Amino acid sequence: MGKCLLAPDVFNCNAPDTGNMETLHLYGTPEQKEKWLKPLLNCEIRSMFGMTEPAVASSDATNMACKIDKTPCGKFYRINGRKWWSSGAGDPRCKLVILMGVSKNPNKRRHEQHSMILVPMDAPGVKVLRPMTMFGYVDAPHGHMEVSFTDVLVPVDNMLLGEGRGFEIAQGRLGPGRIHHCMRLIGNAEKALELMCDRALKRRTFGKDLWDHQTVKFEVANSRLEIDQARLLVLKCADMIDKHGTKSARAEVAKIKVVCPRMACKVIDRAI
Repeated sequence: MGKCLLAPDVFNCNAPDTGNMETLHLYGTPEQKEKWLKPLLNCEIRSMFGMTEPAVASSDATNMACKIDKTPCGKFYRINGRKWWSSGAGDPRCKLVILMGVSKNPNKRRHEQHSMILVPMDAPGVKVLRPMTMFGYVDAPHGHMEVSFTDVLVPVDNMLLGEGRGFEIAQGRLGPGRIHHCMRLIGNAEKALELMCDRALKRRTFGKDLWDHQTVKFEVANSRLEIDQARLLVLKCADMIDKHGTKSARAEVAKIKVVCPRMACKVIDRAI
């Protein structure tokens, strides 16, 4: 499916929806699943995952500044902050945000100060500011958005798992999400190699087919080796997740997160 840009949407396995589906499946209440998970599984709506922020070093998520505070009446949470690189938010079908923010508690340790909460996209105070650019492109039509949350009120029942459980949920969500990205990257690389081979058979330079140049054969062979190596590592990771769970496969998830983008960049650069 990674070979075709349309395929993830067609088969309903695109980011961030797959990760959000898994999050709701693992941590949602029956009511939350009925309201949000079923429409996502049925491809009736799309969703956004709000984690990365513009004003902080988001590689350390404990820097997060978006606040999730309970109102004095105890019936709502008030959300204030900004998120960016929020895939899915530009899609007109986007109806749900799974948002991670700070729920300050002086009695809890550093990694128990964050929560995840369900925010309807049409809630007052939610505003899509702009699409972010990557290599000069906005990734039309739906892109990766900067989104602001200003005094957004949601019912307390929208909290996932409980206050301070955000990092616990994030670890359960991001591991499987990364393996999906790696599988798509392998498909991207396969498509690049396919185009490279097609070009090499049709183009002539210096009196012979491009394919007959030894350096071109080296480029194709190296690409084939690197794609297959990456695929085997991803298959090993998937097997470990299936048999032992995401936590047991965290080292393998970390490996493919490095290996697959590195491989895809090399193969695509050679194809270009």
